[in-house]
Amino acid sequence: MSLPAIWPAPAKLNLFLHVLGQRQDGYHRLQTMFQFLDYGDELSFELRHDGVIARPEGAADIPADEDLVVHAARALQSASGCTRGANIRLLKRTPMGAGLGGGSSDAATTLVALNQLWCTGLDTHALAALGLKLGADVPVFVRGEASWAEGIGEILTPVTLPEPWYAVIAPDVHVATAAIFSAPQLKRDHAPISLDDYQRGAGVNDCAPVTCALYPEVAAALGWLSRAAPARMSGTGGAVFAEFPDQRAARAAIEGIPRNWRGFAARGLNVSPLAAIDPGRRINP
Repeated sequence: MSLPAIWPAPAKLNLFLHVLGQRQDGYHRLQTMFQFLDYGDELSFELRHDGVIARPEGAADIPADEDLVVHAARALQSASGCTRGANIRLLKRTPMGAGLGGGSSDAATTLVALNQLWCTGLDTHALAALGLKLGADVPVFVRGEASWAEGIGEILTPVTLPEPWYAVIAPDVHVATAAIFSAPQLKRDHAPISLDDYQRGAGVNDCAPVTCALYPEVAAALGWLSRAAPARMSGTGGAVFAEFPDQRAARAAIEGIPRNWRGFAARGLNVSPLAAIDPGRRINP
């Protein structure tokens, strides 16, 4: 199987999110369930021999040197001793500040793709560990399996979930994750649950009350989508989603949304599109 010209960076949903407590280093102990979507960003890579990492195309409001794809490429260079560089082009589809993991997914795809293109030879465990230094959500995208997650989100247990269609709405807000986790009113004492508890219907999003209070547009989107089906918020927001049996129903649920909101229908996936690319495949340097 040849390596692709375009590499997928899929979005994710947090099907629930519990905050169990806060560690001394400031990070929060979590429980959550990650599932991927067949929707997301796309990246392409042009190899360079001068060691330079450039991002000639990407999100307009993020300077290249601040983009996680650039940080990821430089981290892989440092960890592997690779002297090659790359021009990274990013087609941004996943809304930013929406709790859909767009930046983390872009970073993971950069690690996985350049590990193959540069022939650096790191295994999935090493890439995930490298990704954790970039962000708590990066490892799940590197591993590419729907997962029950604990710790700060990096302790992953692969699971097999139903793969329904989702209607996803992202109101026109950029939710600052740090603001949600630093809010005094955030519930931080959720008792741990088990996977069996979740499968019996347990699980809420502890961040939703705080996000909805700070960002009324998210509360409005939850209310709007809840008219069609029970709606939830992903991560710290502000995207909200609801489950449907088929694509037609999911698309119907987002018809008529306010013009300043973004909406799309996507299938839930247990295996990321990125993971479908053979991670053991190497090409000649």
